[in-house]
Formats: sequence, C-alpha cells, structure tokens
Amino acid sequence: MSQEHSTSDVTPPRKRDDITHAQVADLTISEGHDREDVFASELEVRKELLIAADSVPTIKVARKSPSVTHAQIGKPAPQFKTTALLANGTFGDVELSQYKGKWVVLFFYPLDFTFVCPTEIIQFSDRAEEFRALNCEVIAASVDSQFSHLAWTNTDRKKGGLGKMSIPILADLTKSVSTAYGVLKEDEGIAFRGLFIIDPAQNLRQITINDLPVGRNVDETLRLLQAFQFVEEHGEVCPAGWKPGSKSMKADPKGSQEYFGAN
Repeated sequence: MSQEHSTSDVTPPRKRDDITHAQVADLTISEGHDREDVFASELEVRKELLIAADSVPTIKVARKSPSVTHAQIGKPAPQFKTTALLANGTFGDVELSQYKGKWVVLFFYPLDFTFVCPTEIIQFSDRAEEFRALNCEVIAASVDSQFSHLAWTNTDRKKGGLGKMSIPILADLTKSVSTAYGVLKEDEGIAFRGLFIIDPAQNLRQITINDLPVGRNVDETLRLLQAFQFVEEHGEVCPAGWKPGSKSMKADPKGSQEYFGAN
C-alpha cells in the first residue's frame, strides 16, 4: 500500500550554507550527533570562514582630508590680486605684493550694508593714519562687488553707510581670497571676521577669526602690531598685555627671572 505525504509533511534537506552559524549546534544536536561532534563541526565552519576572509582583498576607503587653510602663522601670506574700491573712490587692482616692505592689516567682513560691519570699517578707516605712522597699511575685504562697495561709501554714515574711506576695500567676488585665508563660511558664501597681520617680508604674524555677530577692536590690533614691531627691533618678547613703554622680557632663563622678580 502506497503511503502519501502532503507537502507540509516533507522537510527539504538543508544545506549548511542555508543556515546561520549560530544554528549549526542546534541542527546537529537535533540530528542526533553528540556534543563533541557538534563542537568539532562548528570549529571546522569557523576555520573555513577565517580562510575565506583571508582570501578577500582588502578594500581601502579613501577619506577626505580635512580642509587646511593656506594661511598659517610664520608662513608666507597667500598672495592675491583683485579689483578693489580704492581710497580715492575709483576702481583699481590691488595685490599683496605691492605692499612688500610694509606691514599690512588685512581684515575680512561678511557683507556690505549690514550692521556690525560698518562700525569696524569706519574705525579702521578713520584711524588709518595711526597705522601708516607705523609703516602699516590697512586693507578691508568682502565677497561683495566693487560697485556695492561704492554704493555703500556713497551712503551717509547716519543711514548705515560708510562715507568717505581712507583704505581700499577688496571685491572678492570669486571668494578666492577668502578661501585662501581660510575665512569663507561655505554654507552662506560670505567671510567670517578674519584679521591678519602680515610683516614686511609678507609672512603671517597674527590671525584672529571672529564669528559673525562680534566685531573687532582697533586698539587691540594696534597693540599687536606695535608688539610685533618691538620684537623685531629689540629681539625681546612681549608678555601678556604688553603696551609700548611697558616692560618686556628676554627669552632666556635669566631674563625671565629678572622680569618676574621686578613684577
């Protein structure tokens, strides 16, 4: 007499590749193998996996290097040549190399016709002669066009304009200068409030970068400029809060002891 089985009664044979390795022990025990056979079988599976893993070629994932600014302390300042609104109200090219032999204060601001920006630009412009007396030229820069700069200078200061300027304002429309100096806020396409002091050999001596809401201090910029010039002239170092006329320090153990002993 033939014996019929429904499809639900028939269990298809399972291959080892069709099950997880965690199921190997349960499978072999249910099939009647003793525990030692189970562990031996599992060990063989693990060995096969290790051998297979060794034969798989290693895939190296290229990781994007973090953005590194070209503007670095003690290194040559990034060179630039771009159109600017000049102090006389005309347009012309300005390039860093034309200032060799002079100190330079280069400062970036976010945008024309804004709020904090005119307070900074006006102060730097109005005190430009104090910087020139120290053989230093001040240069402003933003990502606006020279036409926008001109319109802003033609706006009365009482209405948020700049009025007459004594310093050039770079038109960094391509954002290449902002990028080179590491101040470009890429998600908005504008510059942070970066300030750079460049020496007569065109090496960077000081970098300050503020977030957008906070303006800079012209007095502090002058103090830093004077401190770097003092170091260049006298070969001594300037302690915290140094100002012209205050005590400096010789950069050696004896000199530092003399300084600390007197203070």
